[in-house]
Amino acid sequence: MARKLERYAGRADAILLAIPAGGIPVGCAIAKELRIPLDVAVVRKVQIPWNPEAGFGAVAWDGEVVLNAPLAKGLGLDDASVEEAVSKARRGVEERLRRFRGDRPPPDLRGKVAILVDDGLASGFTMLAAARSVRKGGPKAVAIAVPTASLDAIGLLAPEVDGLVCLNIRSGPFFAVADAYRRWYDLSDEEAERALEYARSEASLP
Repeated sequence: MARKLERYAGRADAILLAIPAGGIPVGCAIAKELRIPLDVAVVRKVQIPWNPEAGFGAVAWDGEVVLNAPLAKGLGLDDASVEEAVSKARRGVEERLRRFRGDRPPPDLRGKVAILVDDGLASGFTMLAAARSVRKGGPKAVAIAVPTASLDAIGLLAPEVDGLVCLNIRSGPFFAVADAYRRWYDLSDEEAERALEYARSEASLP
């Protein structure tokens, strides 16, 4: 991933924004290699009520909400169910903001190249919410970098950003980020927080 992004190495106008939890180890490794700052972009998926592993949208740190309306309709979700799921996602965003940001203000993105990083894209709606929120910060460019993604997610996101790097794009009716990894498990927020703290304590990140 870092080799594909080497044009940003050492640049004062570049910043990586990792989406917790899985995007943080990916972001730490890339930021160390490129010698550019790393921060977090807190986003939570809007969960399907009876299947919390799946989602039909996302909520970002600034309140941006992106919903897959056709999916919600196909699932038979009424307005009350959608609002309840969005409210739950908002609470999750607030919790993660306290954990990963504390009292620190969000980074100043004006005039920067903001590179959003995650461990993979399934539907792409979580990243879409992040990209739209980042755009509000006034960066000169927004890019996405992920190890793997579904073809549908690439199609959803490509028109929204100025650059997109994905090492492994997969098509077909079924896609799971885990399928692209030799060893995979869901990273907890605690593990992601420790990874971020370790990277900073080692002075490997600006």
